[in-house]
Amino acid sequence: MATLESPPLGTSSAMRNAFGTVLSALILLLIGVLAFSIRLFSVIKYESVIHEFDPYFNYRVTQFLSKNGIYEFWNWFDDRTWYPLGRVIGGTVYPGLTLTAGTIWWALNAINIPLSVETVCVFTAPVFSAFASWATYLLTKEVKGSGAGLAAAALLAMVPSYISRSVAGSYDNEAVAIFALIFTFYLYIKTLNTGSLFYATLNALAYFYMVCSWGGYTFIINLIPMHVLLCIVTGRYSPRLYIAYAPLVVLGTLLAALVPVVGFNAVLTSEHFASFLVFIIIHVVALVYYIKGILSPKMFKVAVTLVVSIGLVVCLIVVAVLVALVASSPTGGWSGRSLSLLDPTYASKYIPIIASVSEHQPPTWPSYFMDINVLAFLVPAGIIACFSPLSDASTFAVLYIVMSVYFSGVMVRLMLVLAPAACIMSGIALSQAFDVFTSSIKYQLGQSSNSRDDAEDNTSTNHAPKDDSSSGKTEEVAKERSSKKGKKKEREPAEKPSVKSKTLKKRALVLPLETSIVALLLLIMLGAFYVIHCVWAAAEAYSAPSIVLTSQSRDGLHVFDDFRESYAWLSHNTDVDDKVASWWDYGYQTTAMANRTVIVDNNTWNNTHIATVGTAMSSPEKAAWEIFNSLDVKYVLVVFGGLIGYPSDDINKFLWMVRIGGGVFPHIKEADYLRDGNYRIDSEATPTMLNCLMYKLSYYRFVETDGKGYDRVRRTEIGKKNFKLTHFEEVFTSHHWMVRIYKLKPQKNRIRGRAKKLKLKTSSGLDSKPAKKNPWI
Repeated sequence: MATLESPPLGTSSAMRNAFGTVLSALILLLIGVLAFSIRLFSVIKYESVIHEFDPYFNYRVTQFLSKNGIYEFWNWFDDRTWYPLGRVIGGTVYPGLTLTAGTIWWALNAINIPLSVETVCVFTAPVFSAFASWATYLLTKEVKGSGAGLAAAALLAMVPSYISRSVAGSYDNEAVAIFALIFTFYLYIKTLNTGSLFYATLNALAYFYMVCSWGGYTFIINLIPMHVLLCIVTGRYSPRLYIAYAPLVVLGTLLAALVPVVGFNAVLTSEHFASFLVFIIIHVVALVYYIKGILSPKMFKVAVTLVVSIGLVVCLIVVAVLVALVASSPTGGWSGRSLSLLDPTYASKYIPIIASVSEHQPPTWPSYFMDINVLAFLVPAGIIACFSPLSDASTFAVLYIVMSVYFSGVMVRLMLVLAPAACIMSGIALSQAFDVFTSSIKYQLGQSSNSRDDAEDNTSTNHAPKDDSSSGKTEEVAKERSSKKGKKKEREPAEKPSVKSKTLKKRALVLPLETSIVALLLLIMLGAFYVIHCVWAAAEAYSAPSIVLTSQSRDGLHVFDDFRESYAWLSHNTDVDDKVASWWDYGYQTTAMANRTVIVDNNTWNNTHIATVGTAMSSPEKAAWEIFNSLDVKYVLVVFGGLIGYPSDDINKFLWMVRIGGGVFPHIKEADYLRDGNYRIDSEATPTMLNCLMYKLSYYRFVETDGKGYDRVRRTEIGKKNFKLTHFEEVFTSHHWMVRIYKLKPQKNRIRGRAKKLKLKTSSGLDSKPAKKNPWI
């Protein structure tokens, strides 16, 4: 009778690996679909529309690029912003997002998929969120294996912190920058693990794309040098480390200098100096290791003394040059945002324009639970897992999470940088935990089945008849086995302890069966809670576009579309060349949606210009009219939420206008607008506050709404109710009073005074002719 032969061991392992690869690819595909689809709630619940403020500028620039081409884009001077200064768009914008969306639009139209530019812009962020999830898998796989990579990718696909910046319609730089950040880190770790110059070149190109996409590229060019320095200090230097770092600094810096908005800042600003200093250090270390390999120990000591001496001299010279460059700059060569990260109090003391931005404020503890949820509890376990065993890749992961936690604690916007690091660490923790629990269950079930088999064997042996011939054969077999065991012991004396240690280590990680099952169920419940929270955050917290607001009440859902209503009014009822003044928050939207010239916008590159607008809003009506008239302003737009309870209105932002204006024009003092240190708009408010332009434009005719003038945001009755405007006239107020637009009254004609003089002369008899009536009176 023929017996079936089992397949060779190598064939079964190859089939198992092939099946694992196919399964991993399928899971990654599903993760990509999940990352894309969870970000579509904004389109499903509302409509396909651009969100927030900055995305409208990016959308406008992409429209210009798709219509006029790349060369016109680089040379575009926009005269509709920062009037009368204007702005050179090509030299002041990070072009990565715009070029990416423009390329996608061009490619789709080339294959006869005629999507509009707006549609491509709306869905760019969800598409790149899938790419970011896949990049997270690759990075985590290099650190701790494919299981941890799949877990980290699934976590990143749903993490609320990333969803907040990548929902459909959130067409901002971070939409593509987070993918570039993670992919650059992956290529760095890949080069570090393989020592391949090919991956090192790709790493420099990925860094170039990151520089094109977002100003947060400085995080990369500082984190990687810190890791390289840590490896050198801890004695983990290798040629692979040199290959991973040196090409990145050389090629990356040269490519970064090609981006117009960066230019020579890639070598002149303090954010980049750490990379150059570590670049010198790694070359000194590489030279020492090279000399060590070709010289005798005695000559090596002499050579090391010489090399270290020369290296110290070079480092001192470089440090002296850097100190000279830093000393020549009033901010020490640092940008304002970088100084705010190093010193959280810097912006509030010296640059109020940075401190006034809500996303530049430090986060609260609940925001961590909101944005990363249960990952906050898994991160410590992931850090511990990275130390067993400790490698160059796991060291980088630990350094990444430590630095991102610090920066996210300084600025709430950088929670976005923390999200990938938290997902990587949590993925590692979940993978290690699942391995321990499932292997424990498998081991315990195997032990129970083995004990059952042993019991059955013993029972059959006891009941079997004893035969002399069989007993003799048994003795012979036992002798042969003992002789074979003796030979094996002689042949492999060194292998026995390693096998024994592996068995002991395996048994040390084995948990009781009941404990493993309960822990596994708890992990599944934790994952389910995370999924529910992420879906809720995507559907409710982060899906609503700021330009369209909703409110749920007993009457049902109320939609507040006042912003688009107001921009449409401006577009249809004002001249093309009219200038509109507002606080800088609404500049991008006014230019993109109303197609009107603005005085300031969200770029905030000119503090004096913004301070001028802040001073006008803080001044009495006549003085404000003179400031706006000097800027050729025809309309003033204010946002008011007192009627419907919208808290992000201009009255709540007004003290920042005072601070920014007072920083340039000293006659504006914050204390004049406060009563005993409190900001009030009721009857206890100061006269300066009650008579400033912002108060008048916000509360003009407000008492007519309810007869009392009750402000639902400040929860009080306004102090000055019945007043008239002398230099401004109301031309539009939106349906819910959220946006109010005023027109500057024309200057009184000077001919009126001449007519009065003529009347006086006539009455005195100096002129006998009857005076003609002035048609302009």
